[in-house]
Amino acid sequence: MQNNTPQPMTYDLLITGATLYDGTGKTPYVADVWVKDDEVKLIGTQPSASAAKTIDGSGLILTPGFIDAHAHGEPFKTPAFENFLAMGVTTICLGQDGFSPDLSEDSHTSGETLESWMYRVDELQPGVNIVMFVGHNTIRMQTGAKYKVEPTETDFDEMEQLLHEGMDLGCFGMTTGLEYNPGFNCKTPELNRLAKVVGERGGMIMSHMRSENDATIIPAIEELLSQGKYCPVQISHIKVVYGKGTSRAEEICELLNDARAKGIKATADFYPYTASYTSIEILFPDWAKKPYDYEEVKATRGEELTQYLKEKIISRNGPEATLLGTGPFAGKTLGQVATELNKPFEEVLRDDIGPYGAFGAYFIMDEALQDTLLKYPYTMLCTDGSPFMNHPRSFGSFAKMIETFVLDKKLFPLEEGIRKMTGLTAETIGISDRGFIKPGYKADLLLFDPTEIKANATYENPMQLSTGFRYVIVNGKVVKEQETFTGARTGRVLRKPQL
Repeated sequence: MQNNTPQPMTYDLLITGATLYDGTGKTPYVADVWVKDDEVKLIGTQPSASAAKTIDGSGLILTPGFIDAHAHGEPFKTPAFENFLAMGVTTICLGQDGFSPDLSEDSHTSGETLESWMYRVDELQPGVNIVMFVGHNTIRMQTGAKYKVEPTETDFDEMEQLLHEGMDLGCFGMTTGLEYNPGFNCKTPELNRLAKVVGERGGMIMSHMRSENDATIIPAIEELLSQGKYCPVQISHIKVVYGKGTSRAEEICELLNDARAKGIKATADFYPYTASYTSIEILFPDWAKKPYDYEEVKATRGEELTQYLKEKIISRNGPEATLLGTGPFAGKTLGQVATELNKPFEEVLRDDIGPYGAFGAYFIMDEALQDTLLKYPYTMLCTDGSPFMNHPRSFGSFAKMIETFVLDKKLFPLEEGIRKMTGLTAETIGISDRGFIKPGYKADLLLFDPTEIKANATYENPMQLSTGFRYVIVNGKVVKEQETFTGARTGRVLRKPQL
């Protein structure tokens, strides 16, 4: 006689008695979570079931894995991405600031460049999940548009084709980097035209806008919001350089609220530090950067360049406010280097560093203003960092969110802080199966005591891993337990479902 009695279910992982901050921002609750393969299968009790591994979550909180809305990194150099995992980040968004992978030295051929890159990352199995965007600067350089102010119709056809190909591969949209070459050459109609393609494909635009300076940030935001008529838009690493006070931040937030009231999906991401970090080229005038010949510029416009650099640095809080992160002077401020070399700081910049000779941290932001931007309901967290970037945001941002902004400053309750690192990001970007703890969602999970979380990275010693996350789980597998990495790499390239 056949026995039709159902067999008890066996799960891979059971987390008991933890307090769930499920990514929605709603009131947390205590429950058991059952995981099988790479998914959360059940929340609650199931007396007849068993699990291969059980973790006691009593007295701890369980959250979705954090999603870094704006990150950098090279999977083939640092596939483990331990800097992200140590602060609870299980998914990162790459292809930022207008730059996506471009393995070709010559012209683009048949869209295979990004495709082969994504395929090789899948084979590699990175430590974190990777969300990809198509870079506007990259597709400009892969077509005839390059540095043109006015691309031809053929150029536009080629850029649109590359954008479609990127979306076909599962990219989640396009990024722009309008303070960098060649993006600052483009005009608003070009961006709007490409935004239409992004919108047709269900993607979004993330933008390092044309300006982040107090005097010109409003028109820069308005330019981005014009693209918002065609697709969702996000301000990358929102900040107001030289701006002061909460009222200025409130003005920016009101601009976004007005756009949202008109149906534009406008959001922002944010790293919780008051120093930015980027190429030293940001200090140089456009006419001293590519495609112009720098040596020729020095020879023909040297005095003008020197004066420009002097005024630029003074306007950015002086030479002590620029901390060099790469190159022969890494770890020193521009002021210290000038003293050591016994020459004016503007001459150090001109002759000893140049527009592409270093990256640096720039202490140019106001704390009260930045805190207000972070509190905005549609601002999510990012690092704008990487495993090899000499800035503490690369190793500390998500831990600092909990340690400093939730527990110390009390800018918002913990459930809102978690939402800004999980559910808000997933919903905004269109990651349909992560960011929340729900049955059927992927098991990217964190178990920890919030009071134990520490962001150890400093400007002087930026590459110190965050500590305190008891368990980090990626796609159902434990990849970090206490302060020990298990060695498992279970990340994958996430692909946006096709419309």
